Amino acid sequence: MPERRTVALVTLGCARNEVDSEELAGRLEADGWQLVEDASDADVAVVNTCGFVEAAKKDSVDALLEANDLKGHGRTQAVVAVGCMAERYGKELAEALPEADGVLGFDDYADISDRLQTILSGGIHAAHTPRDRRKLLPISPAERQESAASVALPGHAPSDLPDGLAPASGPRAPLRRRLDGAPVASVKLASGCDRRCSFCAIPSFRGSFISRRPSDVLNETRWLAEQGVKEIMLVSENNTSYGKDLGDIRLLESLLPELAEVDGIERVRVSYLQPAEMRPGLIDVLTSTPKVAPYFDLSFQHSAPGVLRAMRRFGDTDRFLELLDTIRSKAPEAGVRSNFIVGFPGETEADLAELERFLTGARLDAVGVFGYSDEEGTEAATYDNKLDEDVVAERLAHISRLAEELVSQRAEERVGQTVRVLVESVDDEDEDGVYGRAAHQAPETDGQVLFTSGEGLSVGRMVEAKVVGTQGVDLVAEPLTGSAGCSEEAGR
Repeated sequence: MPERRTVALVTLGCARNEVDSEELAGRLEADGWQLVEDASDADVAVVNTCGFVEAAKKDSVDALLEANDLKGHGRTQAVVAVGCMAERYGKELAEALPEADGVLGFDDYADISDRLQTILSGGIHAAHTPRDRRKLLPISPAERQESAASVALPGHAPSDLPDGLAPASGPRAPLRRRLDGAPVASVKLASGCDRRCSFCAIPSFRGSFISRRPSDVLNETRWLAEQGVKEIMLVSENNTSYGKDLGDIRLLESLLPELAEVDGIERVRVSYLQPAEMRPGLIDVLTSTPKVAPYFDLSFQHSAPGVLRAMRRFGDTDRFLELLDTIRSKAPEAGVRSNFIVGFPGETEADLAELERFLTGARLDAVGVFGYSDEEGTEAATYDNKLDEDVVAERLAHISRLAEELVSQRAEERVGQTVRVLVESVDDEDEDGVYGRAAHQAPETDGQVLFTSGEGLSVGRMVEAKVVGTQGVDLVAEPLTGSAGCSEEAGR
């Protein structure tokens, strides 16, 4: 019997890419490939790249070069680029990076096994010529679902797993294979974006917004629960638009309680929310539904009106603060995070001061700050009133320092509170190596909870704990007597 072909998936970028990698893994395993964790143990290393900003693109190139270095020193015979950077640049990336044996776009995902076999056998699969994926679906959201079957939508694979890829007793789910045993997993709610922010290129290579059917989201969540997942995080480019192409812009409000009722799921988290699209009903559901985290990942980007208009966004400091007041009037301990761009073309000292005013009043739990840089193909790249790089760097450092101080202060406000923590790591040899996340903390971005004692704790358990201290944005918490080891009871 011939030795099975082996493949490793290296994922960079956001949680949406993680879902896409698991779909690719499901397709490959269904066709007989053996999945391995280490690229050095694989015949083919598949690097799922990020194409969002320059730093992410550099990381993607570095990962491809690192994987290429394995060739000739171990089992690895080929390195293949997939993901956003591969989709966005196609032939250009293939020519600039000959170390990659293949550059595959989203249209290749359905045939990923054949593509990798061709490359592994020494053949060549020509990299695609990039195109504006917004033009692949109708302009009207109401007409998109009928056309969706003819467009490659990573993370939207058809339902019904092949035999052997899901528990025989369980419901069917979109084609997917988990790449780790973490108790949290992302679920794709939609793909693409209809917003036209002047600094963002994502819609051009991810396409127009299109929702997944609620039944697919529910089936996938049920399947993940059978795999031991306790928390799901709903991801897309813009979750607040969910359902607009299905005839119901309030569909998320009805879907969330159903997801929270899935047996085995202890927490449902929603990411990527647009402040301009927040509505009272959605705030109510996010702040009052059992097992739905009162968590708000709000994409503010700035708060000075002039900068926001140049970004083709809406709002201002006072309206944003009113939104946060509304949220906290319903859930005082709600978690809020956001990202901001400083040094945007035309940004004045007064604009920066306005952003500082917002940050100081917002009491955010986590803040990401980025210095503006031109992104190819965006409207902002054509603007004339750009700031000098040293000015952008100075403002970035200043706002980053302020943000770090403010999120530390916000963490200190939580001392004395009782939090429900999903345990994610337990080091049996190190009591200080036990940590998890509370409801206000999303995976990898928002800090974590460090336990004062790991006795009786295990990965995947939901534990009641009292916050007794902080370490920057991280919380230090003491498990409450009787909660350790009782995740089923603690979650109800």
